[in-house]
Amino acid sequence: MGADRSYAYGAAAGLLGDLLLGDPRRRHPVAAFGRAAGAAERALWHDHRGWGALHTLVCAGGAVATGALAERAVRRSPAATLALTAAATWAVVGGTSLAREARAVGRALADGDLTAARARLPHLCGRDPQALDADGIARAVVESVAENTSDAVVGALVWGAVAGVPGLLGFRAVNTLDAMVGHKSPRLRRFGWAAARLDDVAGWPGARLTAVLATLAGPDPRGAVRAWRADAHRHPSPNAGPVEASFAGALGVRLGGTLSYGGRIEHRPVLNGSGRPVRVADIDRAVRLSRRVGLLALGVSAGASLILKGRAK
Repeated sequence: MGADRSYAYGAAAGLLGDLLLGDPRRRHPVAAFGRAAGAAERALWHDHRGWGALHTLVCAGGAVATGALAERAVRRSPAATLALTAAATWAVVGGTSLAREARAVGRALADGDLTAARARLPHLCGRDPQALDADGIARAVVESVAENTSDAVVGALVWGAVAGVPGLLGFRAVNTLDAMVGHKSPRLRRFGWAAARLDDVAGWPGARLTAVLATLAGPDPRGAVRAWRADAHRHPSPNAGPVEASFAGALGVRLGGTLSYGGRIEHRPVLNGSGRPVRVADIDRAVRLSRRVGLLALGVSAGASLILKGRAK
C-alpha cells in the first residue's frame, strides 16, 4: 500500500468505525479539547477581539500542531499512517451520533411524548425547546441534521483530504470553538468573533460540497437546485444557507422561519417556500439523506486526496 493511499483507506476505515460504533463513549478527544479550550478561555478572556483571536490561535493551532506531530511520527509507515488517519477520522466525525439523536427525537414525537422530545432536542441544537411545539421540534431536527451533515461529517473529510490528520483535527477544533464562543452573547460578541469568522472560512468548502451532494443524492434534485439558488443567500449563515436550502428542496419541505435561542427570538427567512411543512416522518428522511451525503463525501475526499498526493510527487 502506497503512502499516498493512506488517507483514502484511513478515512474509509474511520468512517466505517463511526457507522459501526458511533462516537467514543469515554474520554472523547473532542470533549477533552473542549475542556482545554474552556480553560484557555477562562485564562484569556477579555472583551476584545484581539484576545479572542489569541484564544482561537492557541486552541486551533494546538490541534493542528498535534496532528502534524503525530503524522510526522508515523510518516515512514503507511500502515501506521492509515491507523492514525482512521483513529482521527473516527474521533472527529459524528454522523452516527447525529442520526441517533435525531431519530430519538423523532421517536418521541411519533409517540406523542412532547416532553421527551423537548428534553432530547438540546443534544442536537441550541434552540429553546420549551418555545417549540411538535412541528417546530421536527423542523429544528431536520435543520440540525442538514447543518451538522456539513459540520460533523463532510467538512472534516474535505479538510482531511487537503491536509491529512492536521486538517481533520484543525477543522473539528475550529468548529468546536465556534460552538463554544462564536455565538453572539454580550460576553462573547467580541471575544468569539475570530472563532466565528474562522469557522465560516473553514466551513465554506464542506458546506458547498454538502449542498451539491444533497442535490445529487436527494429525491428531488431540481427542487434542491431551485431552493439553493433562490433562498440560500437569504440565510444569516453563509454556510448553513446552502446546506439547509438544498436539504429543504431535496426533501420537498419548508425550513426556516421564527425560532428562539437563549430567550432571543429570531425571524429567519423561509427556505423552499413552495415546500410543505416538516412532518415527523421527514426526520428519518433527512437522516437517510445525510447518510448518503456522508458516503458520497468520503468517495469525493478520498479521490481528491489521491489526486493531490499524486501531483505532489
